[in-house]
Amino acid sequence: MTRPTRRQFLRDATLASGGVALPWMPAWAQPVSAGIATPLPTLTGPDVALTVAHHAMTIDGKRSHAIAINGTVPAPLIRLRQGQTARLSVTNRLAEDTSIHWHGLLVPFQMDGVPGISFPGIRPGTTFTYEFPLLQAGTYWYHSHSGLQEQMGHYGPLVIDPEGPDPIASDREHVIVLSDHSPLHPHAIFRRLKLQGGYFNFQKQTLGGMLAGRGQTAKERAEWGAMRMDPTDVSDVTGSTYTFLVNGYGPADNWTALFAPGERVRLRVVNASAMTIFNVRIPGLKLTIVQADGLDVRPVAVDEFQIGVAETYDVIVEPVEALAYTLVAEASDRSGMGRATLAPRAGMVAAVPALRRRPLATMKDMGMGGMAGVDHGAGDAACPPEHAAMGHCTPSGGMAMDHSMRDFANAPELPRTPTVQTISPMPVDRTGEPPQGLADAGHRVLVYRDLVAVARNPDVRVPSRQLRIHLTGNMERYMWAFDGVKLNEVTAPIPFRAGERVRVTLVNDTMMAHPIHLHGHYFELVTGHGDHAPRKHTVNVAPGGTVTFDLTADAVGDWAFHCHLLYHMHAGMMQVVTVRAEPAA
Repeated sequence: MTRPTRRQFLRDATLASGGVALPWMPAWAQPVSAGIATPLPTLTGPDVALTVAHHAMTIDGKRSHAIAINGTVPAPLIRLRQGQTARLSVTNRLAEDTSIHWHGLLVPFQMDGVPGISFPGIRPGTTFTYEFPLLQAGTYWYHSHSGLQEQMGHYGPLVIDPEGPDPIASDREHVIVLSDHSPLHPHAIFRRLKLQGGYFNFQKQTLGGMLAGRGQTAKERAEWGAMRMDPTDVSDVTGSTYTFLVNGYGPADNWTALFAPGERVRLRVVNASAMTIFNVRIPGLKLTIVQADGLDVRPVAVDEFQIGVAETYDVIVEPVEALAYTLVAEASDRSGMGRATLAPRAGMVAAVPALRRRPLATMKDMGMGGMAGVDHGAGDAACPPEHAAMGHCTPSGGMAMDHSMRDFANAPELPRTPTVQTISPMPVDRTGEPPQGLADAGHRVLVYRDLVAVARNPDVRVPSRQLRIHLTGNMERYMWAFDGVKLNEVTAPIPFRAGERVRVTLVNDTMMAHPIHLHGHYFELVTGHGDHAPRKHTVNVAPGGTVTFDLTADAVGDWAFHCHLLYHMHAGMMQVVTVRAEPAA
């Protein structure tokens, strides 16, 4: 397909405004309502009133049930100022309890909004007022921490402007909220996952694809089949049921953000999805990352970045021509995309790229980072070393690594529970690698090691102890946990002493990425940048990979610690971190 000329862009924009289909756009991206240039409804503080209620929303021309705040999905943009004391009154019009968690904000734990941990929840027909000082500036978001309400639309963006001049200069800004929506009730989705972990995976390999040279060889497929693992199992819930949204609009709705040529435009990108990791790019424009999880980073220019569930990135783009550009938020499994347009006026459209070929999991994704690419031809053909290491067979020599073998210190061995389906025998730090499926993107992709904090880290002490936590799961039974223990099986929280400095390593023993979020704290990623390590509240741990961060436990209280894939958390991948002061002598 050839790229449309500027004359074609202008002609097609005119046609689109009249509702005419554009032949060079895929069917799912054909316009339904042409050129939406609608800003998000905005509430300013310090006093904000929010009402949670059922709502009917329209996506790509189809009506769907949702849970909304103040009648909108996403919820209104709340815009506050650093140094204020925020007072946010939340009224619950649902027939069930609800809550709001202020994701990434450093608040007293009683205001953190997690039922059963920091407060009881908000009963039907009642109002709860959150009140806390705003200690930081940046891009954040808020969402329900009750049941599966977040999947139904209970989320919204939150921007805190700095007390003084903003160090990030821009002429215009847009908030971009990415999310996923299904006509299925979230409990129906969860039931299907429990019945069959790959229920929504409609991109499995076929014989035709293999014969055409797409995907694995016959030998590789046989090996993966012997291990009862599916290399196409990248995402649990996919575009087979999801529509991917930008600010509540589907791909055919074409939400449009306006600019004037020559402007420096700031995009505040929030991944508020339940289960979707997005790969974001704007063909024709360079993306300069200037903020991660609300905190400033040294500018880094890329062509694409991956944003894990619950992460935020602030991006600068500088379009110089009066052209339309497509903002592509492609699901990491390539089962669909969210799409919007950046244009000088409403009604303009740009070419929408086709979905790229879906990625396949590799030996590295199985935790074989130290053995990936090794020729095993001299080994036992009936039981290759990588299969033995995963505990799926025993070589004729008789020695196989079983699931009880551990290489971590200062932590108990993983229990032999159904939640520990596999371990990563040779996990590696993958923070310097392009995320899964992007190694051959053909352009520069952001990696975590590109991020460098602008300000010196507030605590540069050497950690006094180390903690190693395994991310475990069983895809067949759809069970997820930390160290093989689900939330309902936990007998004690993870303890920290107030003020202590701890180095935490997360080891992903599964073949799926996990965005891990710690409430009430920031941590510094150990990626080689010393006292300017990037500080984050959420980090996406690659399959078979490790992530190490240094944490100062400086917030007394009880805090949620969980995978931000909603159905993983719901299935047990959550624990409580408790921070307590040393008892008086």
